[in-house]
Amino acid sequence: MVNSPAANPPTIILTTLNAKYIHASLGLRYLLANMGDLRPHTVLREFTIARTARDVVDELLLTLDEPTQVDSKHARCPQIIGFGVYIWNVLQTTAVLRLLKATRPNISVILGGPEVSHETLEQEITQLADHVITGWGDISFTKLCRALVHGPMPLTKLITGEQPDLDQIVFPYAEYSDADLAHRVVYVEASRGCPFKCEFCLSALDKTAWGFDLDIFLGEMNRLYQRGARNFKFVDRTFNLKIESATRILQFFLDRLPGPGSPERGNTLFVHFEVVPDHLPDPLRILIAQFPPGVLQFEVGIQSFTVAVQQRISRRQDNDKAEANLHWLLTHSKAHVHTDLLFGLPGETLESFAAGFDRLYRLRPHEIQLGILKRLRGTPITRHTAEFSMVYDESPPYSVRKTSTVDEATLQRIARFSRYWEMIANSGRFRQTLPHLLGEHSPFLAFLGFSDWLWQRTGNTSGLSPELLVDALFDYLSDRGRLPAGEIKQVLLADYLGSGTRGSPRCLRGHLPKRDPIVTQNKPLAQRQAQHRAVEKSPDDMPKLIPDSVNPE
Repeated sequence: MVNSPAANPPTIILTTLNAKYIHASLGLRYLLANMGDLRPHTVLREFTIARTARDVVDELLLTLDEPTQVDSKHARCPQIIGFGVYIWNVLQTTAVLRLLKATRPNISVILGGPEVSHETLEQEITQLADHVITGWGDISFTKLCRALVHGPMPLTKLITGEQPDLDQIVFPYAEYSDADLAHRVVYVEASRGCPFKCEFCLSALDKTAWGFDLDIFLGEMNRLYQRGARNFKFVDRTFNLKIESATRILQFFLDRLPGPGSPERGNTLFVHFEVVPDHLPDPLRILIAQFPPGVLQFEVGIQSFTVAVQQRISRRQDNDKAEANLHWLLTHSKAHVHTDLLFGLPGETLESFAAGFDRLYRLRPHEIQLGILKRLRGTPITRHTAEFSMVYDESPPYSVRKTSTVDEATLQRIARFSRYWEMIANSGRFRQTLPHLLGEHSPFLAFLGFSDWLWQRTGNTSGLSPELLVDALFDYLSDRGRLPAGEIKQVLLADYLGSGTRGSPRCLRGHLPKRDPIVTQNKPLAQRQAQHRAVEKSPDDMPKLIPDSVNPE
């Protein structure tokens, strides 16, 4: 575990800026676990991108031993800080590094991570650093630190990461603290790499997928479970690629579900997998069907249903099988199904994307995450830039701004659509109102119309309260005569009460029952998932509007 700086002052710090506190860096823990003889002199320090550069630098300098350590073999032990750099933190990390180098230029800074592994030398952040490791760093980081501590000094700034056999890599899971297990997502991986070549993804550069020894891996998972871990997020790109491995992993978690009467019944597991959409054979289905609600979450990347676009970006996907598998998951399992679509791919039009969105929506996945194409450094998607007039933002996250088939205004509309879809549909707050909003023709075009209207009304895609959204939906549906005003209020009241929110939307004032003060708590996943399930209700099941004279609010 991490050593106390007071008891054993470190010379090496591993650090990164996570998007949120709940995220715990798996990559840094791999480096920490593989430090060998330097492990006692290495500590882990994680921050979030919300922290100021001055705060981060001050804490890093406080962690380092001052004055500089002296050992029996060297007049001075160097102080080393290794930064994990990603698309979501490169700007903030650059600010940290700029300040750090201005304050203490003698500190050796090593960078690693996907954002600095490609187009490396042209970036400001790499110009500020002393060394950059591209690609795999599990073994190479330790070797570089040994060279900086013991010599001989490395001759180059840019170091190509060594890819060892997986059995040479020490697993990182002992580096998760008890606090991590209790309060943060535990990231794990049973394999690395991906055999598919989708050109928007960095995994397109992998030659294949490599699996860790499954017996050893499951032993590590059991140790995490015994320590209290209950929230596992697999980062494998293709969890269901090898069915034998996938079934063993599913059986592992199935065996650990608390039974009826167990004291842990309310503290159940949550396991997240990213799956290939068109590969769900019977052995997997048999196991998946045995899990209760709230345990399994599958992230299913559809990206596009347009065959010509799939072929253009080297994406192999049997659309009919993918659709059939999604239908099975949604009708025969209790897994939470999160799906992904990607707008802005070369040659995709608004019309073709709308057809794919509608096809996916009619399956009723619990979530559809609509992303905008990003030009990740090093990905082969750049080969389409000239032919399809692809223009990307120059700053992270390098989102596409326009293409030959989609203009800039349309991309901005879809970006707003995505934000509003998260608030209205993916939140699960409006599951009874949503069908009335989307109608029967094209759910995509119906929601796009609402999105355009909401943007004109608010001018914002963030900070919109549930109460504002309730009133906006009421006004929009009323203006278009979708339902009589009383019926619109009826479905909005049902959704609002079901969401547990305790405000007072304008359109529902005088119709809300008296409620106990809200108690802030995290909802179990099963309860959150229930908000997404399209359960038909009869009129008798709906909450009744309360006349103003009975309970004015």
